[in-house]
Amino acid sequence: MTAPAQLGTTTVSDRAVRRIVERAAEEAVPGRTGPAARGSVAVRGPRADVRLTVDLGYPAPLADTVRRVQRHVTDRTRHLAGLDVTRAAVTVDTLTVRAVPVPTAPAERTDGTEQRPARGTLRRLRPHRPSGRLRSSRRVPVAVLLLAAALGCGATALDVVRVHLGHRPAAWRTAAVDWLSGHGPGDLSVVLGGAAAAVLGLWLVALAVLPGRRGLLAVATPDGYPDTAIDRSALATLVRGAAGGVAGVGPVRVRVRRRSVTVRAALAFGAPDAVRDDVTAATRSVLADCLLRRPLRPRVRIRPEPTWRPPEPALPEPRTAETPEALKNLENPETPEAAPSVRSGGGA
Repeated sequence: MTAPAQLGTTTVSDRAVRRIVERAAEEAVPGRTGPAARGSVAVRGPRADVRLTVDLGYPAPLADTVRRVQRHVTDRTRHLAGLDVTRAAVTVDTLTVRAVPVPTAPAERTDGTEQRPARGTLRRLRPHRPSGRLRSSRRVPVAVLLLAAALGCGATALDVVRVHLGHRPAAWRTAAVDWLSGHGPGDLSVVLGGAAAAVLGLWLVALAVLPGRRGLLAVATPDGYPDTAIDRSALATLVRGAAGGVAGVGPVRVRVRRRSVTVRAALAFGAPDAVRDDVTAATRSVLADCLLRRPLRPRVRIRPEPTWRPPEPALPEPRTAETPEALKNLENPETPEAAPSVRSGGGA
């Protein structure tokens, strides 16, 4: 079974560390009512260089507060991201007078009914619940589409400026209009161009509607934020290692789908039903440990290898040796208790 440290490499981006640092700084700032920290992070291997700009409430001990922010940011970054903060530079930008609302118990009216809190007081917010599927930002298609649109609009604007200011003929626009006027809907080039445009439109609609990131499976977190996912190949590696550790299992193939995990294992020795149950239990244990937001259904298929032989039936237990009391009863079969001993020892 492969060790967990050899399954892959974990890379934490600067943006993720920056969110952790800003949230940690806001946790350390007392009496805040909104975002109170803005930061920048540079990750270099297992270390991170942090720069923070905080907004503190007045009055507040600046030196003690800054040291508390640095210590809390360092601890939270090491705990959540696994990175050591080599430098945490904190800059106090502004001092703001903040009135911290104190939650009080709802007052009771004289008629016995509960009085609702006034408008503008503290409320209990609903927790963030992200969708079950992770959506892709589609950076490459969006960049290509924006580049094509920018080139087309830029070429058209440049030609218009050259025609109106430079008094030059619109050569390519005139040629395009002449070509379109001479080719009707039945022309082969027009049909091919329309088909290409339709395929491109359908592709863009599919990119906009489908969530993407089919290779990632969402992981359920206690508060539902931020979105966490596990790669399908990593999950397949974990299931393959767990199934391969079952006694009697040979080579294992695993395929992770959207709603199920298919495990195909070769049977080297043992009973097929017992091995199938053990592989299913190992797969269910791995899936439970991954805490997937959408549970997957395990499907286990056992295929006996050519060298596999059915297990031999259990041999009967050997008879116990004759004791001196049994031999004595065999010689003197007078008592009723000796009768069973005579029948059992008759073969001796």
